[in-house]
Amino acid sequence: MEIDLWWLLALPAFFAFGWAAARVDIRHLVSQSRALPASYFRGLNFLLNEEPDKAIDAFIEVVKVDPETIELHFALGNLFRRRGEIDRAIRMHSNLVNRPDLDEGDRLHALYELGQDYLKSGLLDRAEEALDKLAGTAYAARARRFLLDIYQLEKDWPRAIAAARAIEADGGESLQGQIAQFHCEAAARLVAQSRPEEAVAAARAALAANRKAVRASMILGDIAAAAGRHEEAIERWRAIESQDPAYLSLVAPRFVESYRALGRVREGLALVAGYLAQYPSAELLETVFDLKVAEDGPEPAYRMVRDELRRNPTLSGLDKLLEAQVMLAGPERQADLQLVKGLVHAHARRLSRYTCENCGFKARQYFWRCPGCGAWESYPPRRAEEVGHPA
Repeated sequence: MEIDLWWLLALPAFFAFGWAAARVDIRHLVSQSRALPASYFRGLNFLLNEEPDKAIDAFIEVVKVDPETIELHFALGNLFRRRGEIDRAIRMHSNLVNRPDLDEGDRLHALYELGQDYLKSGLLDRAEEALDKLAGTAYAARARRFLLDIYQLEKDWPRAIAAARAIEADGGESLQGQIAQFHCEAAARLVAQSRPEEAVAAARAALAANRKAVRASMILGDIAAAAGRHEEAIERWRAIESQDPAYLSLVAPRFVESYRALGRVREGLALVAGYLAQYPSAELLETVFDLKVAEDGPEPAYRMVRDELRRNPTLSGLDKLLEAQVMLAGPERQADLQLVKGLVHAHARRLSRYTCENCGFKARQYFWRCPGCGAWESYPPRRAEEVGHPA
C-alpha cells in the first residue's frame, strides 16, 4: 500500500515535468521559425504548388540573408540540376566542397552532388574524378552506380565489369546479364580490331557470367564462320535454341550462308524450316521463303507461305504470299498484283521495326542496348507487328 501511495504522488510530478518540457520545445520551435526569413516559407509554398522557378528565386533570397543554411544550398543545387541549369548547380556544389568550415559529412555530400552535376552536363572526366574521391566513404556504393553509367558512356568495358561486380558485392541486385553484355561489347570491339582469339575469350567470359547470353553464342559462331569453320559456327548458333529460341530468327540468315558454304543448302533449308514450324516469326518466314524460292521455285514457296499464314497470320507473311503470286501470275495479272503488293509492302515495312519495352524507342535494326534509354536487352527479337506494339 505504501508503494502505491508513492506512485500516486509521483504521477502528477511526471506529468508536470512532461508539460514543462513540451512548453520548452514549442518555444524553441517557435523561436526558430520566427528566425527564418519569410522568403523561406514562400519557397516551400512554391515547391508544394509545383512552381520550382519561383521556389528557386525565394530560396536564393534566403541564402543571401543567411549563407549558413547548408541544407538549403543542397536543395537549391538539386533544383538547379533538375531544371537543367547545370552551371548554377555546379557553382553551388563547388562552393560547398571548397568551404573550409564545412563538416566532413556535408563536404562528401556536396562532392557526391557535384559528381552528378558533371555527369548531367556531359563532363565525364570531371564526374569520374569527383565520384572516385568518394571511395571508402558512406557515399561509395551510390557513387559506384554513377561510375558504372560513366564507364558505359566511355565504352570502358573492363572498368564497367569491375564496377558492376563491386555493386553486386555491395549487396545490390544481380547484374550478371549486364556483365555478360559488357563482355560481349568487348568481344565485338576485338572482332572489329581483327583480334579473334581475344574476342573468343571475351565471349566465353560472357557465357561464364550468364549461360543464357545469346549474344555470346552469336559472336562465337560469327568468329568461327569468318575463319571458315562453318560446322563449328552452326553448332554455336544451334546452342541458341536452348538459351532462348526467340533469337533464332536473328541468326537464320547466318545458318543459310554457312550451309551454303558447306554445299549443304537442303540441310540448311530443313533446319530453318523446322525452326519456323516450332518458333514462328516473320524473320524466319522470310528466310525460309527466299531459300524455298531459290531451291524449289515459286509454287512450293507459295504453298509453304500460304500454310504458314493460316497458322500465324502477319502482314509480312501476306507480303510474301503476294510476292509468290506475282511470280506465278501471267503478264495480264501481274500489274494488278504488283499494285496490291506495293500497298501491303509499304504498310508491312512500317510495322517491320523492333520496339524497346522500356521506353518504346523504335528501330529498323535490332539493338542489344536501346539507343533511347540505354537499357540492355530491352528489345524483344520480334518485330512490332508480332508483339502487339502500335506502329
